[in-house]
Amino acid sequence: MPAQKTTATSLFTAILGTLGFSALAGVLVTVMIAPAIAVTGVTASNTVGIFNSLPEYIQLDPGSQQNTIAVRNADGTLTNVATIYKQNREEKTLDEISDYLECAAVAGEDRRFYEHGGVDLPSLVRAAIGQVTGDDGAGGASTLSMQTVRNILQQQALNDDSLTEEARKKAIQDALDPTLDRKIKEMKLAIGLEKNYTKDEILQGYLNIAGFGGNTYGVQAAANQYFSVDAADVTIAQAASLLAIVQYPNLRDLSDPEHYAANQDRRDVILTAMEDYGCITKAERDEAIAIPVDENFVLPSPSSVGCRSALQGYGYVCDYALHVVDELEALGGSAEEREQAWDRGGYQLVLTIHPDLQAAAWSTVHQWAPSNETRFALGAVATSVEVGSGKILTMAQNKTFDDSLEPADPQNTNAVNLASDVAHGGSQGFQPGSTYKPYVLLAFLAAGHGVNESYNASIREVNQAEFTDTCDPYYNAEGVLQGPPWGGIYKFRNDSNESGSYNIVRGTAGSVNSIFIQMAKAVDQCDIAKIADSIGVHDASGAERLMTRPSCSIGGCENNIAPLTQAAAYAAIANQGIFCEPIMIDAVIDPTGNSQPGQKQECGQSPLVSPGVANTAAYAMAAVMGGTGSASNPNDGTPYIGKTGTTDESVHTWMVGSSTRVATAVWVGNITGKQAMRNIRVNGTSGGLLRHRIFRPIAQAIDAVYPGGAFPGPDPALLTGSPVEVPNVIGSTLEQAKTAIELAELGFEHGGDIDSDLPAGQVAATDPAVGSGVPRGTTVRVFTSNGLAEPVPNVVGMSRNDAEDALDDAGFNVDAVCVDDEDLGNPLPPPAVDNVTSQDPPGGAMRNPGSTTVTISYYRPICP
Repeated sequence: MPAQKTTATSLFTAILGTLGFSALAGVLVTVMIAPAIAVTGVTASNTVGIFNSLPEYIQLDPGSQQNTIAVRNADGTLTNVATIYKQNREEKTLDEISDYLECAAVAGEDRRFYEHGGVDLPSLVRAAIGQVTGDDGAGGASTLSMQTVRNILQQQALNDDSLTEEARKKAIQDALDPTLDRKIKEMKLAIGLEKNYTKDEILQGYLNIAGFGGNTYGVQAAANQYFSVDAADVTIAQAASLLAIVQYPNLRDLSDPEHYAANQDRRDVILTAMEDYGCITKAERDEAIAIPVDENFVLPSPSSVGCRSALQGYGYVCDYALHVVDELEALGGSAEEREQAWDRGGYQLVLTIHPDLQAAAWSTVHQWAPSNETRFALGAVATSVEVGSGKILTMAQNKTFDDSLEPADPQNTNAVNLASDVAHGGSQGFQPGSTYKPYVLLAFLAAGHGVNESYNASIREVNQAEFTDTCDPYYNAEGVLQGPPWGGIYKFRNDSNESGSYNIVRGTAGSVNSIFIQMAKAVDQCDIAKIADSIGVHDASGAERLMTRPSCSIGGCENNIAPLTQAAAYAAIANQGIFCEPIMIDAVIDPTGNSQPGQKQECGQSPLVSPGVANTAAYAMAAVMGGTGSASNPNDGTPYIGKTGTTDESVHTWMVGSSTRVATAVWVGNITGKQAMRNIRVNGTSGGLLRHRIFRPIAQAIDAVYPGGAFPGPDPALLTGSPVEVPNVIGSTLEQAKTAIELAELGFEHGGDIDSDLPAGQVAATDPAVGSGVPRGTTVRVFTSNGLAEPVPNVVGMSRNDAEDALDDAGFNVDAVCVDDEDLGNPLPPPAVDNVTSQDPPGGAMRNPGSTTVTISYYRPICP
């Protein structure tokens, strides 16, 4: 740029600065306002009064700036994944702006910029004469300083959140209307601006605040938008073309080819001014003028604003982050202050997302659940949460984020984050199927039951009136508690038609509906909902609380859950009942470059899920990885717990699992519609298996970065729970025994007849034995008497012959065995020769003589 000059004009304006604003006002009235007085009748003294009443100073403020969203790489560097702004603007210093842009601004808009003190008197005089004579070529009187003031006032109006929309429009109009009052205000504030800032500061402010059409402000954003280059790299022709926009953005911006001709006309005027000013040569001017403003000259960059322009795989992540900005205390003390700070811009949000794992999740989801599936509305989500912190590490979806009113590719895009709930820009959630069962398991254990308890999987229906639900009690017209609000028979099926006795671990591994319905019946349905709520489970729609019908226990009611919610809840189970709210913002870098904390980590022990309960639930859920979840098991050395889920007609399928480090939820199903996932193949794979194809490689990628360890193991007290005593049914009939055993919440099985002296058909023995303490649901085998048993005679001490006679008389077969001193260990004194030393069965034992052989041992010093 040419050096600042000291000329007669600059001396004159310097002298005016010493005379004060009032003296200058008189001069302005004389040379500029006189024509207006002639037209309007306003007196010069009145105008001086208006001038004196105006504020003297205004602050250089570039206005709203861009916000960015970034992820932290393994080496600690940051990569921006999205740019968000209220206005498309990125502030740059003069060192970062091309000299051609500086020259175009000064030469084209205010060639005496470095000579005047904010107001250019020769231009004022020329403009005043033009008003009198009607000479349109006389030009305007606005200096760069005055234009900067005008832009600042416009930005203040745009960004003043206290204004109503109507007041805002008026303030913007007041800043732009070519009125006498506005001109006076601009001149006084421009003079004040020159007193408080250097020329370079004012020029830098102008280049960062000038409007370039639409929502684009500042030369950096304009250069990038129209020419896909930085402000430091524009050519001479590009610089002049950009500055050609500022006077009439609506007519000369380069977003519309119809504006190209008008832009070129003004551009060429500026190029000539740049040559006259001495910052380019005639040859450079001629070369630039020879370039037409057309589609080959204008090289617009794709839109980089908003979440739909985020880097691949980050659109929904970006959208989720924007929904939690009002939680960031680094932006202000209240939600309103935070919104205002965000609108002003200049912030960088650093996400918790792990870029390598996000890439793995995104590619895996798209590989197995292609977005271009046209037979039905296939949706798929994978999202992962760090155990113990709540940090969201991945959030991938098989669609591409696009929140435009008319998406260009509706088949492959949508604006709904299927991973999150409505409050965070997500969907209404999805029926969870059997992934809801762990919450039943937690309630079951919290009530004192144990995982070794058993139930009969053959049961296929229950009376709903027998369930307890203190959340939804039903009262009659007199206000008397009648029980739960629902009744009737609820019929269900087991997915693999399981039957017989199943303990809780086995029932969890096989996801047996019958077992979990009976577990739910053993507890208060309200407790299931409360325990789920205590680890973050909520309806994605924002419903006040979870539903508690018996069908909810197997995920068959309208409790629609978001995948992120499921991941966070399973992370709590893996973390011994400590729930952490999911968070997406790890840090906030403010406009000054300082790093501030992001979302507050909120972790706490669930008051309803003790470490022992959580650890025992995890023990049972670990069996799933060798059961229905085996296809998702990463088998890489990191132990996993988990649960599969398939809803009615397989409309939605789930796999949710966790190591001790990271929990992951995968949902694959119908965004809309009811295509049975098990009845369709996608890229050669059964739709019902897609969840496993997605979960396993993501888990393996996670475990390579976050290798998990062993889970703590079950609470011994919760293996059996509160033991049940086997009732004494000896001597009862088989039916009486069955009733007594089932009333004790134990399983019944007839083991057949045994020898007994009890009357035939009466219970003679049980296994486990009467009085034993066993887990609820344990199967008790009951043995009935055949009525044929007689007491075995006691023949020990008799002679061999007498013993054989006694046993033979009683109807028993006899087997005599000789034992000698060596067999008996040389006893002193030795038994009498041929006397019986022992017998089996012993004397008094009840045996059937017709089928029992009694073995007797008789003594001789040396056996033959």
